[in-house]
Amino acid sequence: MLKRQHILAFIISILAMQPLYAQETLKLPKLVLPQIKSYAPATPDVTSVPTNMRQLSVAAKLSEDTDVIENGIVWRIFKPDANDDGKLPLIATANGGTTRFALEPGSYLVHAGFGRAGITKRITISTDDRAEILVLDAGGLKLNGVLSGGVRIPSDKLRFSVYAGDEQANGERPLILPDVKPEDIVRLNAGTYHIVSSYGAVNATIRADLRVEAGKLTEATVEHKAAELTLKLVREEGGEALADTAWSVLNPSGEIIKESVGAFASMVLAEGDYVIIAKNKDKLYQREFTVVAGRNQDVEVMISTQVIDPVSTPTSANAPE
Repeated sequence: MLKRQHILAFIISILAMQPLYAQETLKLPKLVLPQIKSYAPATPDVTSVPTNMRQLSVAAKLSEDTDVIENGIVWRIFKPDANDDGKLPLIATANGGTTRFALEPGSYLVHAGFGRAGITKRITISTDDRAEILVLDAGGLKLNGVLSGGVRIPSDKLRFSVYAGDEQANGERPLILPDVKPEDIVRLNAGTYHIVSSYGAVNATIRADLRVEAGKLTEATVEHKAAELTLKLVREEGGEALADTAWSVLNPSGEIIKESVGAFASMVLAEGDYVIIAKNKDKLYQREFTVVAGRNQDVEVMISTQVIDPVSTPTSANAPE
């Protein structure tokens, strides 16, 4: 029987005007600045102290209709002209909400980063102080997952990846943020994103497109059609698992989707039909099994089952001899 295709079930609720800035800022591995490809680290000039400094006050909003963000903004001020190495000089940084900088008259690029959301604006300082409010046009995304019947999936076994909504010429989508934990709030510019939910590390994967709206928090809960299994080779029903056993799990097409070695093989599998093969010493044992969504269980393979030909059956390359 061919493996059934599953349809994603998302429960999405939009919470308008949520105080996203009250959450802890995510630690990000790489900074991507809109319109800024590369920049040079700030180097203080200790040779002179300008006397014509003006004050630039900056603040940020998620949207035109929301309040000013009180904390969590990363501010960066750049000179607009690149150095000889092609990098924009970074002249000042600050963290927080509303922030003030002392700058000489001239043109600058001001970048506000809030999680994965950000905006860059060119600002000119003349003879007077200046105040600017940057509108990020950003919102938040909070993800979670359940099994059939609404049972929550353990958070340590569930992860999300956020991709750009549009595909590139090669058909792939740029990865924006990997390894997002359930209930984490991800701050993103408004737009459509491709979400991949992974339960376990085998084939329990669901994909969907979600839209993030400016100034709002989008909450999405995905329902996984899968179950956790523990495989063991036994001499009799309920018996002790035999050590030094190599496991291979095949789909109905005969493709190996998971291999493991040990007395117990624990894994999460999507709902569907599978063939389980256990190798112990020089013998192979086989059992067909159907995974039922939400039904976690131990699966025993009996050594009394028919021994199959080890030459014609695909098994793990690491199987003990």
